[in-house]
Amino acid sequence: MILKGMALLDRYAPGRGNPSLVSLKLYNFFIYGAISIFAGFLQLYLQEIGMTKLEIGSLMAIGPFVSLFANPFWGFWSDKSRNIRIILMMMMGGTFVLAQAVFYAPTYAWIYAAMIFFYFFQSPLFAQTNSLILGYIDGTNQKFGTFRLWGSLGWALTAVAAGPLIDRLGAGSVSIVFAFMIVIAFVFALFLPRQPIASDTPVVSFRRFGRVMFNPYFMIFIGLGVLVSVPNAMNSTFMSLYIVEMGGDKQMVGWAIFTSSILEVGVFLLLDRFLKRKMGMLLSSLILISLLFAIRWQLMALANNPLEIVFIQLMHSITFGGYFYVGTQLTMLFIPRPYRSSGQAVYTMAWGGLSGVIAGLFGGWLFQSFGAEVMYNIGVFFSLIGAVGFAIMWFSNRRNGYQPTVLTEMGER
Repeated sequence: MILKGMALLDRYAPGRGNPSLVSLKLYNFFIYGAISIFAGFLQLYLQEIGMTKLEIGSLMAIGPFVSLFANPFWGFWSDKSRNIRIILMMMMGGTFVLAQAVFYAPTYAWIYAAMIFFYFFQSPLFAQTNSLILGYIDGTNQKFGTFRLWGSLGWALTAVAAGPLIDRLGAGSVSIVFAFMIVIAFVFALFLPRQPIASDTPVVSFRRFGRVMFNPYFMIFIGLGVLVSVPNAMNSTFMSLYIVEMGGDKQMVGWAIFTSSILEVGVFLLLDRFLKRKMGMLLSSLILISLLFAIRWQLMALANNPLEIVFIQLMHSITFGGYFYVGTQLTMLFIPRPYRSSGQAVYTMAWGGLSGVIAGLFGGWLFQSFGAEVMYNIGVFFSLIGAVGFAIMWFSNRRNGYQPTVLTEMGER
């Protein structure tokens, strides 16, 4: 059934008949599906083996902390090597091996050690996948959302299909399902050709990397993104525990993950069609998205049963999906073309790295000490601050405009 639906979508998608583009869509489906298994069900496995909420939060914070270093590292070498496909395959290989080490570790200490190395390979996967998509469609009439929606489908359909299986076999089966998905994603990555490199593309250097990354507009955008993404990361980390605490089961967790991402398909297609890639339009969109985040967290704080949580997750497609899409497009405007892999890495580092560290430690403490309601109310406050910050950026851009960083051959401005 899933394969028939995928084939139907591909029939009407741009680029039909191009094997590299078909492989790119299927790669997105399976890589996002694999990570949805790990992100959605690992916490239940950790709770099953005896970890407390604070211990789980601390462990989950390792990934975002490691990503602070891993994202710039892999982003820089993707730009340097000019071959994102090979870099992605190296990262998937490391992710596969180290995930098994996490699930078969004999002690908590071994789990912590395995997670450090696992996240070094896994955490930049989405950022580099975005750069891969943008590289293939650059200069064509293809749209980013047309390819990224396959990731949303993979995330949603895999989670809802795996929920009953994991509920029946136990949380330990998460490792088997994850391994199966990551291997298939690797196979489709093998069919992706190397992207053509323009002869006038400048060589990436550490000096130019620093000059580009630290432009003030980009840094303010990154800082506000951290504020908005902290409550989203807290929700991603603790939602499954919140559902179980209210009396839900693993199948209910799978449905919550499904509802959180299935509508992203429509969101990406609508944004591709109607959202103009202009600085003012994108910044005003972030104001609206931040306000919707605030409403979402308020609803989560007021939830009384697992089914309400499942339906509230429908807002994830608009809030996270919208922020992800708009942020990716803004990063392209802020960062010159040779450094886009690095720019996407820094953007992802802020969204899933720094914010994830705060969410794991601070969110775990809030959840364990005061309960989920207080944790989500703090999220409302953070989202409102983000909305005000983006409004100030929008006003400044409208009044003064934005001049992107330009580098000459010698790296001078």
